[in-house]
Amino acid sequence: MQDQINTENIHNSVKNSACNFDSSIKETTIILAAGHGKRIKSKTSKMLHKIWEKPTVERVVDACVEGLGKSNIIVVVGIKAEDVIESLGNHKNVCFAYQEIQEGTGHAVKIGLSSIPDNNYDGYVYVLPGDMGLIDKETMQSFRNEFISSKSAMMVLIGLYEGSAEHNSYGRIIRVKEKDIEGKSAGSDFGKVIEIIEHKDILALSDERDYVLSFNNKKYSYSKKELIENNEFNSGVYAFTFQNLQKFISEITSNNAQKEIYITDLISIYNQHGLTVGAVSPKDQNTLMGFNNKSVLHQMDSIARHKVYNLLKDIIEIEDPEDFFIHDKVIKEIIEHDKNGDVLDISIGKGVYLGKGVKINSNLNLKKNVFVDGNIHFGKNVTVWQNVHISTFPNQTMKIGDHVEIFWNNIIKGNLQIGENSRIESSVNMTGSDEYPTRIGRNVTIKGTSYIFGSKIDDDIFVEHSVLIKKQVDRHIKKNGEIQKVRFYLPMPEGIDSVSEL
Repeated sequence: MQDQINTENIHNSVKNSACNFDSSIKETTIILAAGHGKRIKSKTSKMLHKIWEKPTVERVVDACVEGLGKSNIIVVVGIKAEDVIESLGNHKNVCFAYQEIQEGTGHAVKIGLSSIPDNNYDGYVYVLPGDMGLIDKETMQSFRNEFISSKSAMMVLIGLYEGSAEHNSYGRIIRVKEKDIEGKSAGSDFGKVIEIIEHKDILALSDERDYVLSFNNKKYSYSKKELIENNEFNSGVYAFTFQNLQKFISEITSNNAQKEIYITDLISIYNQHGLTVGAVSPKDQNTLMGFNNKSVLHQMDSIARHKVYNLLKDIIEIEDPEDFFIHDKVIKEIIEHDKNGDVLDISIGKGVYLGKGVKINSNLNLKKNVFVDGNIHFGKNVTVWQNVHISTFPNQTMKIGDHVEIFWNNIIKGNLQIGENSRIESSVNMTGSDEYPTRIGRNVTIKGTSYIFGSKIDDDIFVEHSVLIKKQVDRHIKKNGEIQKVRFYLPMPEGIDSVSEL
């Protein structure tokens, strides 16, 4: 009964998240995100595990949107479907299709195709796994251009496995050999893709008999050892013309070791009908990585970090290439500044986290373990010392003026402004809410164990060891010309009747 309710809820979520398919857009992407991900050993959907702080399925969506230009996006969901739908809910032109029972990649693509209402759609369909979180704009652009220029009916994005053959669990690309089993030349067919065979199906083959395939009325044989040692593997990324894909996908059968419908079986079907199947490999082999366990996911995250470091290492200073985070949008902003000829002089210490919404500025110096997340706008010549936490809620903005210095171990959050030339010394906690924003004037010093909430502090004020909650602090000049300092200001305690001596 509970399973039935869950299934109904998922169908409702898919229906409520439905978007209008645009037949005028030539590119359509089907992202397969319905898998169990059992080996990842987590209650979180495999597709929502993060690479460089973004869910892997979202990275695949972004690569397709950026690399293909306008594209209809269809995400096939299954296990944890509602979580995946919620994660991608803010993306435009993303539709969802529900694969209730997982019966292989071919079956998932069938489910995805059911979201295309126009049987006369004259476009291209790209198929990608949802766990390929290192796929990027450049790879998708190149793949698209190669596919269209080749005039193939289908194209496979292939990888070159560099490890030991026994650890290669990918499906192998089988190409036409130079000579057939009779020793006759393959001619112009040499190197063409005949088939992709899954690793488990290779292991199920006989050790004594060769695997024989036919292509253009010639037969070619492959030993089991030969297939296992073949380093050309299937990445799981494909391109099709819609009309042929729709026509032939129903011919796929489940006659294999897993009793599943494999999209790779289309290759032999296409060959039988005289349709061309192309294959290309990307410049960066890392873009083809997918994961089934935590160790590979960690490796992919490390690769993403190194890629970012290589992008930025000659623009800004990053103290530790192994320990930092900068959000994608902040990275783009830094690169844009550099393209415009702006000298940033930004220094990022070990363990620094720069999250979404942060606006950087020149001569920004962030020391060890500084955490910055939210709509934080830095002025020029700002230094933030170690272990400082600065953040806002999504609807809030914090502005930190020019020549501000924030000392170690401070917590600064919310709707807040700090004026230029101010110093926030150590052990200070400052917060501003939407109803009660905090405003710190110019040339202000706040030090000691101080707490500021929802207060407005005039220019040139010195605050030490004080708790200011919803207070206005005015600039008061004494008779000797000095500005009155605020020191040891503490509000009246509450609950004093509950406190007694031991």
